[in-house]
Amino acid sequence: MFSAAQSSKSEFLDKARQAREERKGQKEKERAAIQIQALVRRFLCRCRLQKQIRWKEVDDYFQASETGTSKRNALSIFKLARKLLFIYCKDDKLRFEKLCRAILGSMDVENEPKVWYVSLALSKDLTIPWLKQIKDVLWISCQLLKNLKPDILQDSKLVTLYLTMLVTFTDTSTWRIVRGKGEALRPALTRICENIMGHLNQKGFYSILQILLTNGLARSRPSLSKGTLTAIFTLSLRPVVAAHFSDNLLRSFLIHIMSVPAVVYHLSVLTPEVSTHDLLRKFILFLSREEQCLDICVCLEGSHTLCLLGNLIHLGYLNDKVLEEEANHFVKDLTDMLSYCQRYVSQKKSNLTHWHPVLGWFSQTVDYGLNESMPLVTKQLQYLWGVPVIRTLFSDVLSKKLEIKSDQNLSLLTDLFKRAFQKSASVRNILKPVGGKRVDSAEVQKVCSICVLYQTALSTLTQIRLQILTGLTHLDDLLPKLWAFICELGPQGGLKLFMECLNNDTEESKQLLAMLMLFCDCSRHLITILDDIEVYEEQTSFKIEELITISSFLNTFVYKMIWDGILENAKGEKLELFHSVHGWLMVLYERDCRRRFSPDDHWLRKDLKPSLLFQELEKGKKRAQLLLQYIPHVIPHKNRVLLFRNIVTKEKESLGLVETSSASPHVTHITIRRSRMLEDGYDQLRRLPVNSIKGVIRVKFVNDLGVDEAGIDQDGVFKEFLEEIIKKVFNPALNLFKTTSGNERLYPSPTSYIHENHLQLFEFVGKMLGKAMYEGIVVDVPFASFFLSQVLGHHHSTFYSSIDELPSLDSEFYKNLTSIKRYDGDVGDLGLTLSYDEDVMGQLVCHELIPGGKTMPVTNENKISYIHLMAHFRMHTQIKEQTTAFIRGFRSIINPEWLHMFSTPEVQRLVSGDNAEIDLDDLKKHTVYYGGFHSSHRVIIWLWDILSSDFNAEERAMFLKFVTSCSRPPLLGFAYLKPPFSIRCVEVSDDQDTGDTLGSVLRGFFTIRKKEPGGRLPTSSTCFNLLKLPNYSKKSILRDKLRYAISMNTGFELS
Repeated sequence: MFSAAQSSKSEFLDKARQAREERKGQKEKERAAIQIQALVRRFLCRCRLQKQIRWKEVDDYFQASETGTSKRNALSIFKLARKLLFIYCKDDKLRFEKLCRAILGSMDVENEPKVWYVSLALSKDLTIPWLKQIKDVLWISCQLLKNLKPDILQDSKLVTLYLTMLVTFTDTSTWRIVRGKGEALRPALTRICENIMGHLNQKGFYSILQILLTNGLARSRPSLSKGTLTAIFTLSLRPVVAAHFSDNLLRSFLIHIMSVPAVVYHLSVLTPEVSTHDLLRKFILFLSREEQCLDICVCLEGSHTLCLLGNLIHLGYLNDKVLEEEANHFVKDLTDMLSYCQRYVSQKKSNLTHWHPVLGWFSQTVDYGLNESMPLVTKQLQYLWGVPVIRTLFSDVLSKKLEIKSDQNLSLLTDLFKRAFQKSASVRNILKPVGGKRVDSAEVQKVCSICVLYQTALSTLTQIRLQILTGLTHLDDLLPKLWAFICELGPQGGLKLFMECLNNDTEESKQLLAMLMLFCDCSRHLITILDDIEVYEEQTSFKIEELITISSFLNTFVYKMIWDGILENAKGEKLELFHSVHGWLMVLYERDCRRRFSPDDHWLRKDLKPSLLFQELEKGKKRAQLLLQYIPHVIPHKNRVLLFRNIVTKEKESLGLVETSSASPHVTHITIRRSRMLEDGYDQLRRLPVNSIKGVIRVKFVNDLGVDEAGIDQDGVFKEFLEEIIKKVFNPALNLFKTTSGNERLYPSPTSYIHENHLQLFEFVGKMLGKAMYEGIVVDVPFASFFLSQVLGHHHSTFYSSIDELPSLDSEFYKNLTSIKRYDGDVGDLGLTLSYDEDVMGQLVCHELIPGGKTMPVTNENKISYIHLMAHFRMHTQIKEQTTAFIRGFRSIINPEWLHMFSTPEVQRLVSGDNAEIDLDDLKKHTVYYGGFHSSHRVIIWLWDILSSDFNAEERAMFLKFVTSCSRPPLLGFAYLKPPFSIRCVEVSDDQDTGDTLGSVLRGFFTIRKKEPGGRLPTSSTCFNLLKLPNYSKKSILRDKLRYAISMNTGFELS
């Protein structure tokens, strides 16, 4: 019973709680409904009120004004504006436009102060409400401007309207109220304008102007009119001027206005009369404080910092007087900003990068407007390396006099010397290091900082680097005068000072090295683009004697950087400096290799012992490896050839191609018919693996009668075969190779395709030439230097110029092309197109230098491109396939890295030996005698006398070929001829010869003859470099028989 009562109690309590909760929920619903109803009623009431104000009051007012039924005054406009601002939303843009027109219309009425909207500012009760209202009206104008597109006609009209509003109420100059007696009111009203501008600035006025400028200017064709641009720039200047150029507003102006792409360019074109209030000076001084400059750069980031930079440079170009007065600060500002851009780009590099037309690759948001205006920004940047700015900045350097007037004594010189002096207006001092200028002087510091600026520009603006270099080299006297300036630095001038700077990390040292680096970069660029006539005959910029002095300086500087261990640990700026100096050095060296301007042994280092270098190379010392990599020319050529031979020998040993006590190398035997030497050689050797070609090849010749020729090949017959096969393939009659006009040098024939397998033949020829070089066999093949440069890979160099190599192909064609470069008139009158017409086997073929080139005329603008395209076509494009095949074959035998230590002429010497005449004294010194002959033997004395006195150089070469199968002496001299040159006394013919016996040696030694050998000819064994000489009784017989034998050219089987 108790439990049942308890259960009913809990049910009762649950029901009571539920009822209470239901009542509470009902009350909340009722309260919510009341709130919703109130909100709805309020909303509907507001809508009715807004409609009433909008349609009955605002619209009626405008309608009445348009029909002229009501007279407008300032107070009515003020009240209307208050109502419109109260209800304003995005649908009221048209009404707001009419309000603005009404306000502006009231300001234009003559002699009716009550109509002027601004007159309310003078009302005691309305000043503050009016001020608030005009601020609101102007800010709404700003917000509307932000979304307008100036390129749309309707929008451009609205832009003009809202800008007029802003221009009118931010300055009192157009207010009629301050004219005449109202002049006293100007100060007070000016303060109101300043108050308005302060309010707008706080709300983001400059950001609005920036958006408007960017929308109108950051495009391929600007859409802002002259009046609009003037208004925007005037508005942007007013707050700055009103605040007396305070740091805060200068900062806003730089960030928002001066960072708009090419804004100064558009101002200078559209509104050149706009006053800039000496802004450049103020900008320069503001940015000269490092923390403020960094703050600006960080706010703008990379691309917009570049736009600010372009605008500042353009301002500097337009205000040369300010630039001259503030040059130091200007240079510092630009350097800091460029350095920031450089750091920004390096930090932003990632896998997700975009290409920037000035800064290169880095991660950036794609801004199409900015990309479209980048050509104009680049044009602004170009003013920095334009002639006017360079003249202003480098005024201290350019003011130096390099020339001295010719004195009266010159009149006493011969006519020859007079003519030489008349080639130039005056005679110039040759610039050499003299020293005497303190490096801590203001003049030196200024020049150094300018060089740092341009060097920073080169390393930052990577995509227009060539433009910068071209601009800096435009003035012919800048680089010589900069070199003269460098020569005067320090106590002694030149090298010592800069070597000391390398070991110091002071700011002063870095600036001095930057000067040297800029000089090297610019000079290298200049010499690369000058042709031979400008360098050697006209001597543009540098005299030949100065190039000798400079090259000596550079050679020593690079050598010391390597040999003193500085390069091994070099990083960053020092490494860049090395590559800069080394690049300039190598351009001069390669120019000298093509056409000498330096004295003998100019490039060698007398203080470098080759033996020490080779020891260090053996030990793997880094400095020795770097020396060989970068400046092998400081080592005598003979020593480099020795090194090359050692490298080849080591490879032979590693491949097992050398005879040892435990193993013999694999020998490849081939049989060659003399009548079909090329065909048999090609068929039997082209299929061989590379290592077999590098190994031992034994040749058996079959003569024209089908009989095997006598003789055992101990490399001698192979040498003869190699010489003969190379002689055949390089014969121009075969049309695999052609000869250049003039000096008869060989290069691949463009029409070699008449041979079905011409590319395979070129690869085979490359292998054969490589084999000759591999074995140290010199062959008489004079190559055109441009072709050898391609074999060496020089044409891949950044500084390679096709036009420089063109004289080695066709000197007359080169002169014709360079005459186009110098043509003063309109090149278009010559009727040239970007194509090349050639007579190919009786047919005229037109080759287009670029796609569609035959329809493109050559003009003054593209004539330099035409010259380089033509040179490139003649030397590369025409023979590209043939050259590639030849190089493929050659490099399969000779590792291209082995030849890096040789210049093009030196590789020609490796191929063909020395052009010098045979050194008979050297040959005599290294000759071995057999069969009773000795150096004092009568026949031997006759032989040497005949060779030196009776034979000419050609006959001596034929004699050498008769004995050794090669007409040229070994590159390193006869000491390196293997086997050594030998002469043996013989009594019988070759087929009866059984070798030396005691009797034959004694008879030869004492000149005892079995019978007179006058009917027999001298013979040879080329495999042993052996001359078999009968013991003739008369010198005349020896001379005649020897001359006949060497002219027969039948190997060693004739007796």
